[in-house]
Amino acid sequence: MTSRVSLPLIQALRDTARRLATEAPYQWGHMGSCNCGHLAQTITQLTKAEIHAQALQRYGDWERQLVDYCPTSGLPFDQTIDEMLALGFSREDLTHLEKLGDPAVRHAIPFERRNALRHNQRDDVVLYLRTWAGLLERQLVANVPIPVLAELTLAEA
Repeated sequence: MTSRVSLPLIQALRDTARRLATEAPYQWGHMGSCNCGHLAQTITQLTKAEIHAQALQRYGDWERQLVDYCPTSGLPFDQTIDEMLALGFSREDLTHLEKLGDPAVRHAIPFERRNALRHNQRDDVVLYLRTWAGLLERQLVANVPIPVLAELTLAEA
C-alpha cells in the first residue's frame, strides 16, 4: 500500500465496497464497472458509461492506462486518474486493486479466503476493499497523537 492515508480515501474504499455489495452492476471486463471503475465512480461521480467512454479514447485496460497515464495529456481518462491520485491513491494502488494484488491487503485476508481470491468476483472485490480500508484505518489511528495519554505518561514519570 503506497496510498496517502486520509479519512476521505478510506471513505471512498468503504463507499465503493458498500455500493458493490448492495446494488451496483459489476462487470470486470468493463472499464467503468470493474474494480477500478467502481472506485472511479465513487471518487469522480461519473457514471460507468462515462468512465468507459473516456477509457476507449486510448488503448488498454486499467493497468495499461495507468502505465500510459500523463497528467498533461488533456485526455478525460487521465483527468479521472488525476482525481483518484489527488485523493491519495497511487498508480500502484490502482494497479493492485484491478487484480486484487497488494501483498499487504492479501495478507490481512483470512488464509482460506486469500488463496481462493479472484480478481473478477464481486464478493472478493468487496472483501478486498473492506480489508484495505481496515488496514488504512488502523494505520491512521496509530499515527494520531492522543494528548491526554501523553500528559498522563509525563505526569507518571
